[in-house]
Amino acid sequence: MPLSATERARYQRHLSLEEIGAAGQEKLRAARVLIVGAGGLGSPAALYLAAAGCGTLGLLDCDRVDLSNLQRQVLFDTAALGRLKAEAGGERLSGLNPEIRVIAHALELTAANALTLLADYDLVLDGSDRLSTRYVVNDACVILEKPLVSAAIHRFEGQLTTYVPGHGPCYRCLFPETPDGVVANCATAGVLGVLPGVLGALQATEAIKLITGAGRPLIGRLLTYDALELRFQEFKVERRPDCAVCGEAPTISAPRPPSPAPVQDGVRRLTPQALQALLAPPQPAPPLIDVREPWEFEVSHLAGARNIPLGELPRRLAEIPRHGAPVFICRAGGRSLQACKLALESGVAQPGNLEGGMLAWAAQLDPTLPVG
Repeated sequence: MPLSATERARYQRHLSLEEIGAAGQEKLRAARVLIVGAGGLGSPAALYLAAAGCGTLGLLDCDRVDLSNLQRQVLFDTAALGRLKAEAGGERLSGLNPEIRVIAHALELTAANALTLLADYDLVLDGSDRLSTRYVVNDACVILEKPLVSAAIHRFEGQLTTYVPGHGPCYRCLFPETPDGVVANCATAGVLGVLPGVLGALQATEAIKLITGAGRPLIGRLLTYDALELRFQEFKVERRPDCAVCGEAPTISAPRPPSPAPVQDGVRRLTPQALQALLAPPQPAPPLIDVREPWEFEVSHLAGARNIPLGELPRRLAEIPRHGAPVFICRAGGRSLQACKLALESGVAQPGNLEGGMLAWAAQLDPTLPVG
């Protein structure tokens, strides 16, 4: 169906571009794009795709808007605090462009539901901040043969690439498997507020190019951005013949999150209840080493805990008792497990890891405890 007079007025700047024109705008109107994660990356990507006239936008996120989100998640305002991101974001996008259809998926993407959710869309943008979700999204896109535009951010840096099954490498080709918790997310490492705006806008750019056929997408190329140096760099990446999902003999036939980080021999795995028992008198309490960042530690910590951020631990290992069976703590259990391994390698006997970290402690023992 030809563009209406209202559409021609709204998208006039696109129609003036030879690479898009009326035919490209009609392709945008017919496109169905799913945005996984309505956070820092998903916010600008969603706003620009809605403004561009992407006919159907799916917004998938199970979280609610928190005050700390507003530093970078421009899809929301203060009035949206406490609301489901998918629903509040969907209303904002519909207000921006009432001629498009917005579908709010207020749920968590899992290995069990990924294929069903992605099957209804032509193209996927991954703006999640969890490694496990990135692997699940990638696997589902490869299996369903859906193009995927993936971005990630960390502190002052970001990266972006595009995966088109059959035409280049997938996420697992670049990163075969990294357990959740090993790489800090925005909540733990921090992020420059404007950084996801840059990467999210680039994701929307890639999506528009893929839909309209304009330009050259980032297939087989990894684009990195350093905000402190204001520098872009590009790296060529190749498809791996031994890739577990897109290789010549794939072993993954259904979406699969990465395996949990292996627990090294000699590391004690402690539930919150087990640690609570160790801390109960009259027995002497083990040394507690909290490896979160100082600002996280200031929000809340266990009584008697000492703060040694994971990044400082290698040069401060001498401060940890060799035979005191110290217990390492972080937000979710990933950084503390890395700390246990460092401690073992330096000769510390029987280091313990609080499984699930402070989040598990708060959920299971003290729901009133704030966790930074």
